[in-house]
Amino acid sequence: MKAVYVLNGPNLNLLGVREPATYGSATLAEIEARLRALAGAQGVEIVFRQSNSEGDLVTAGQQLGLVKDDKIAFQIAALDAQLAALAAQLQTAEAE
Repeated sequence: MKAVYVLNGPNLNLLGVREPATYGSATLAEIEARLRALAGAQGVEIVFRQSNSEGDLVTAGQQLGLVKDDKIAFQIAALDAQLAALAAQLQTAEAE
């Protein structure tokens, strides 16, 4: 099974709590669950990591990048960027 690694950056652990009128009421855990279900239907595993430390995310990305056949999707700030990256990874996985 192909894997997509999504690295969620600073403050995304506050989704659903911090400024829900701006960022929405869905929590990061809820978003991850929805994305896992969508990916699972395509035979793709998603592994999420979240850190408020950018250095930890760089280290995780470098470690994950050593796995040749897996894909890495970086999510820096916005949910729409995460969804776009995931969609691109799923399309790549479908084409393979």
